[in-house]
Amino acid sequence: MCIPFFAQAVECRDVDYAGNSYSICEVDATRDALRLFLRDDQGAVLGQFSRIEKQLGLGQRLIFAMNAGMYHDDRSPVGLYVENTQLEQRLITADGPGNFGLLPNGVFCIRPARADVIESLRFQKALPDCTYATQSGPMLVIDGKLHPRFLKDGTSKYIRNGVGTSSDGTQIVFAISNNTINFHEFGSFFREYLKLPQALYFDGKVSRLHAPELGRSDAGFWLGPIIGVVK
Repeated sequence: MCIPFFAQAVECRDVDYAGNSYSICEVDATRDALRLFLRDDQGAVLGQFSRIEKQLGLGQRLIFAMNAGMYHDDRSPVGLYVENTQLEQRLITADGPGNFGLLPNGVFCIRPARADVIESLRFQKALPDCTYATQSGPMLVIDGKLHPRFLKDGTSKYIRNGVGTSSDGTQIVFAISNNTINFHEFGSFFREYLKLPQALYFDGKVSRLHAPELGRSDAGFWLGPIIGVVK
């Protein structure tokens, strides 16, 4: 099922697929300026959608936001993090414990008029010039195929969120489940329903969405990297 574009910026809606409920927000990279948020002007981690809104300029508002990558106890990024071309954390390519180390993992790279999910070893070889970038893992979909270690009957189920991108980097779809799901279900949603060839897992359990269009701004755990669109 192809997902249509809409005239207004950042279209969000709820959808059902294969017995699960999701909220999705679509971004047109040629029109909407995605950016990452981590720290305020004093270097303190923002961690909440409301704190981002408080630091915006007069007449600006946060029309979409979502947690965007795994983080340490001090809420610093686990893997690669670039904000406004400034590198905060280097790329991590080694395997390791937890979901981040379930290789292959990937990088969400934002460039002028496009954004792409790129598998981490490919990213290391290509070294694209990202204005913003956040690394997370595992990859959900790689070149139209599910991550090879996902099990259809996997018993680990959480509220999960992630992002998928089109081949030309102009269509970006962010998704969060509204009920607990496993990795196979989440990857299949991006692959079978959204028809996106590349998709990356952001996190589970702490997953949160700010979507005023849906009357929603989730509170709870303090976050690390956050992605959003400001109008």
